[in-house]
Amino acid sequence: MENPSRTAEYLERMEARRRSLRARQAQILPPQARFTWEIGSGHGHFLTAYAQSHPTELCIGIDIIGERVERALRKRDRASLANLHFIHAEARLFQETLPADATFSRLFILFPDPWPKLRHHKHRIMQPDFLAAVAARAGAGARLYFRTDFTPYYDDTKAVLSSHPNWDILSDGSEPWPFEHETVFQARAPSYHSLIARPKQPTTTPPNPLGEPLDTLP
Repeated sequence: MENPSRTAEYLERMEARRRSLRARQAQILPPQARFTWEIGSGHGHFLTAYAQSHPTELCIGIDIIGERVERALRKRDRASLANLHFIHAEARLFQETLPADATFSRLFILFPDPWPKLRHHKHRIMQPDFLAAVAARAGAGARLYFRTDFTPYYDDTKAVLSSHPNWDILSDGSEPWPFEHETVFQARAPSYHSLIARPKQPTTTPPNPLGEPLDTLP
């Protein structure tokens, strides 16, 4: 039976998180911002190295573990990187609270929790609904970079993206991986799999010889 008091407390807590995220995003995102995004940035090893090599890009890493974010921020500060930010946030909530004109150019999802047991697959980040929401935030020429050392998760993710209405997987080798920096998980993995995807181009309505909108023709 639903507890109204607990429900109200939960909703207020979520709204407080949204307010906090919007305030933080307003501090770091200029109007019509394009940014490089890492989901599950951990202690910040990869994105710190990336931001150092791409000083003109605005880079944002998010993680759901506060202690990881604190360590990543210390790493960022030691490197004096003004173009790099780490935020304590859940991916869906971060995406939901972004300003309407903010888009990402590159999204890295590196070695996410594979939730290997079947009953836990619903917790995986690479879900059709989330990928649809993320596609709505993709700027022109955007790319999604996914890497895992768990082969079943790679296979499932490839299947989801292959059949997704908003994404195309780039053929193996058609584009190089944009930046290599060994993460903690990558160092531990005996092998891993990578894929690159891009948002599908919108379908355009073919012109008709009469010059009239198609929906007005008899």
